[in-house]
Amino acid sequence: MELVVKRYRCTHSSACVCLKGHISEDAMYLVFKHMKWNPKMIAIFSSVCKWFDEFTKRVLWKEFCHARAPKMMKDLHSDGSHIVDGNWKALAKLLIYCSGCPRGDLFSNIHVPIPGHFVYRTRFSRTLGKGLLLPQCRSDVLYVSESCEHLDQGEEGDLGIFRGIFKSFAGSNMKKMLIERQAMFHPNEVCPYCKTKLWHLMQPNMIPSSASARLDADDDSVEYYVCLNGHIIGSCTLLPYSDSEDTKKE
Repeated sequence: MELVVKRYRCTHSSACVCLKGHISEDAMYLVFKHMKWNPKMIAIFSSVCKWFDEFTKRVLWKEFCHARAPKMMKDLHSDGSHIVDGNWKALAKLLIYCSGCPRGDLFSNIHVPIPGHFVYRTRFSRTLGKGLLLPQCRSDVLYVSESCEHLDQGEEGDLGIFRGIFKSFAGSNMKKMLIERQAMFHPNEVCPYCKTKLWHLMQPNMIPSSASARLDADDDSVEYYVCLNGHIIGSCTLLPYSDSEDTKKE
């Protein structure tokens, strides 16, 4: 699956001739339901025009997220929390896309570009997320993916790239602590999922030592960012397979 370049042909204004005989939203909903919310088809459909793009953001990406990770979506929306309409597309991308490290300068342990790519299926875990939080923040809910393995990266060795999302990030202890510790934003990079600014958690020392064990990574190699919307992207240097198995047994 490749990224689809948008080429809008029409804005679908009230006077637009494209609307004559246009199929209804209900009909389009049923078509994509029959296709089991195929993300490639949704992406292609959204590139036709801005009206279709708005419909996919408001309806189709939301349905895709609920179909792909129903328990996770239910939890993210419990206790009055919600995903604001328009962010469903970013959440859908996070579920199926490893951002890589295209410029090779985002993480201190990655010095060569690693292109982003789609992944067929990824598990997200609250338990793993809790291991990436300081004790003061462990009442927060963070879903984190398994590491996407990028093996044999030269001097960097075997690298893992992970991603995730906070529940109700705006009211989280993590965000409060980032502000209190005056964490700085990355000067150039933005979130690959929603294009907002990124806080670097290494700077205010907010990554616990337990993170390495949780991710089967070398000590002190875990590094991650969190954006203004609560999406996280991170990297680590993976232990050799035999070493990681020994760590689990211990």
